[in-house]
Amino acid sequence: MHIMPKYIFDKENLTYEEYTYSGKWKFARGLAVFAASIAMAFLYLWFYTSVLGCDLPKTAFLKKTNARLNSRLELMNRELDSDAEYLASFQSRDNDIYRSVFGMNEIPEEMRNAGFGGVDRYAYLDAIDRTGLLRQTEERLDVLTRKAYMQSNSFDEVESVAKKAGDMAACIPSVPPVIPDRSIYHLSSSFGYRSDPFSGQKKRHTGLDFACDIGNHVFATADGVVETVRSSSYGYGKYVIVDHGFGYKTRYAHMSEIDVKPGMKVTRGTFLGLSGNSGRSSGPHLHYEVIYKGSYVNPINYMDLGMGVFEFTQVAEKASANTPAGRE
Repeated sequence: MHIMPKYIFDKENLTYEEYTYSGKWKFARGLAVFAASIAMAFLYLWFYTSVLGCDLPKTAFLKKTNARLNSRLELMNRELDSDAEYLASFQSRDNDIYRSVFGMNEIPEEMRNAGFGGVDRYAYLDAIDRTGLLRQTEERLDVLTRKAYMQSNSFDEVESVAKKAGDMAACIPSVPPVIPDRSIYHLSSSFGYRSDPFSGQKKRHTGLDFACDIGNHVFATADGVVETVRSSSYGYGKYVIVDHGFGYKTRYAHMSEIDVKPGMKVTRGTFLGLSGNSGRSSGPHLHYEVIYKGSYVNPINYMDLGMGVFEFTQVAEKASANTPAGRE
């Protein structure tokens, strides 16, 4: 800063001489000017921000950037809402249709909706995310990613089972357990509630009763593996349980003779033994059950009792030809 010269009158010489400023004075004056400038600057900022309510350029830029990012996050959350609806539709269709058709267990909701346990994965966002929108978005992305991964694995499982659809068809109990000749049997008791032949009380009957002479041939109604062979003087008497896979099992009870052993592979039409009157039975018959996923279901919904004798015999003969290999 240029300092105007100052002159002092010399009375002795009657002349004006230029006054020389000391270094301390110059420093003090400069410091005062600097302090005044700082004070004016702060006063200006205070008036600009507090009185006029304006933002500083950098603050305005950051606010504008933050608003733009929040808009993108809100748009992303709306897209996540749509994606979540699509994923929920896939999950419902997967459980109710695909997995059900192929006899697969449903994936429980608590497993599909399970979150991330342990430490707080999003604690690092607390210092920079005052609204919580960023934390919410990242959490939703993680959950949807996990659900999508589980759904992808489920579809892979369904695809694998679908490729074995032919095997599954062979494992569904779809033929009668006896030769479908009405001259050698009749249905003496259907599936559902009936009067117990011993107590007379109303009781649920868990299968079909094929009334026939002792010694009638009994056949496997689908491909599978013999799970249980039991003999008892009460209850089911002598009986066989075949595990067909895909959630299906069948029971053949009150038999007189059993021709298979646990672990033996059987095919549709394999000879299992002879009907009888063993156990808690009111007369000679074969008690036949279909069990799906641990629950008794009506066998009549699976078998074709109108199947021709010749057609059934061909199935039995084919199974008989394969029986030696199955018993190894």
